[in-house]
Amino acid sequence: MSRTGGKGFPIINTSKRPTLKIHRQMNRRDCNMAKFRFTVGPWNVHEGNETFGPGIRPSIPLEEKIKTFAEIGMDGVQFHDDDAVPDMNNMTEQAIIDYAKDVKAMLDKYGLFAEFVAPRLWFDAHTNDGGFTASRKEDYDFAIWRALRSVDIAKALGTKKVQLWLAREGTLCAEGKNPVEKIIQMRDAFDTILKYDPDVQILIEPKPNEPIDRSYCGTAGHALAVGAQTVDPSRVGLCIESAHSILAGLDPAADMAFAIAWGKLWGVHLNDQNGIRYDQDKTFGAENLRADFNQVKVLYENNFGDNGECVGLDVKAMRTQPAEDCYRHIINSKRTFELLLEKVKKFDYKFQEECVKTQNFEKLEMYVIELLLNG
Repeated sequence: MSRTGGKGFPIINTSKRPTLKIHRQMNRRDCNMAKFRFTVGPWNVHEGNETFGPGIRPSIPLEEKIKTFAEIGMDGVQFHDDDAVPDMNNMTEQAIIDYAKDVKAMLDKYGLFAEFVAPRLWFDAHTNDGGFTASRKEDYDFAIWRALRSVDIAKALGTKKVQLWLAREGTLCAEGKNPVEKIIQMRDAFDTILKYDPDVQILIEPKPNEPIDRSYCGTAGHALAVGAQTVDPSRVGLCIESAHSILAGLDPAADMAFAIAWGKLWGVHLNDQNGIRYDQDKTFGAENLRADFNQVKVLYENNFGDNGECVGLDVKAMRTQPAEDCYRHIINSKRTFELLLEKVKKFDYKFQEECVKTQNFEKLEMYVIELLLNG
């Protein structure tokens, strides 16, 4: 017979629950201590290729991008494996490592660091139908090879973070795969990565759709569930991307809070998105200022960055953007973050508490609107 509380609700034994270290409002940063580190990837300065048209801007060499990233105030660089080692499929494992070490010297030259390395599995013919969830053994083996080389490259670049955007890990044809079998196979791939290097950390970047419409790991909850089943859940965390949360019909700040609550928000990709359309990667702040304010707010309030986490920008320039100003979307995204951070620091928590106490949320909402519009 179960025991019940005063109103008939069951009494839950919480004595066996783990104690979580959660940052709350009283741990907010002192305004003078807040220091966020910003990163961006080479792919964010691009030629403008898209499904409906070819590139319209010239390609820029990697070193020139890195030099400019430093000049516009970035602290580090995000890499796909073949951003760092372009011809890796045709190189020996040692040659891959040696090439990556040269890129590390380039980063050092301009005072930048590598945030993570992500295997770009979705670009290869071997992984047209998924890598970690591939149906053919030779394709799965290729995906594992690329993932382990990403670990090698990350180590050579001075980071232990490997980021997994599971772009094709799912199916376009529901009957084309056994979903239970392939989800377990994906978990096994994570295990192989974790066993390969005892220091590596996996950051899963969930996305619900595009380029496939049936993702096997589409949201933060899916990612944490898979991570919890690996050989070492302590080394599997999340990178939440604003646009990907919106594509799932979710609020990015709530997704970030969910990850923070379990100590699993190890990275973010900030951008913006006009509704549940294709993945747009718009400049941060371009569409949803209040939602973006709340993303900055949850990061600030919970000391994001204190353990080395970075504010990653994953933004794409408009196709119309002239080549001579093709870094503008990155500059604007960082500036918008800084402007919203100033608003966050002005937020009146005492007023918030009063509104919550009286349940006057219309009053609180108007306060936030006025803070954003006038502040």
